[in-house]
Amino acid sequence: MTREEKSIAIEDLTAKLAQSNIIYIADTSGLNADTTSNLRRACFKAGIKLEVVKNTLLEKAMEASGNDYGDLPSVLKGNSSILIADIANAPAKIIKDFRKKSDKPILKGAFINNEIYIGDNLLDSLAALKSKEEVIGEIIGLLQSPAKRILSALLNNAEQKGEAAE
Repeated sequence: MTREEKSIAIEDLTAKLAQSNIIYIADTSGLNADTTSNLRRACFKAGIKLEVVKNTLLEKAMEASGNDYGDLPSVLKGNSSILIADIANAPAKIIKDFRKKSDKPILKGAFINNEIYIGDNLLDSLAALKSKEEVIGEIIGLLQSPAKRILSALLNNAEQKGEAAE
């Protein structure tokens, strides 16, 4: 790779990192072509961009992006792939699902809304994260619940009064 090609690759990675608040770094080495193809397909269906990257280029892109990745560059050893998503738990769910059949991919770390997560031991926690839509849905449900109870009580009270008047 020439210096110019590296520069272009760093600019491209920097732009991708700057546009996303959800980035996972995983080790996908050792996966055969069929399994890798299945992983890419699953990521595509979930709206996740999967890309194998060179560690040094990714580290330089992290520095240039303006985000604070903390200790995340320390996991850039060996084979690295980045998974970029719009939903915080989507890559963790994909990785967890693939691990039912194989010991890879291994989660190296994640950057989610300016929070840093390092280590494969956090995979279950990241998969359990709720998306913004799920949290909003729960809040709406909680807000609607008291109003529904009040309406139900009023309707029951009105029906009882109507039966008593007859």
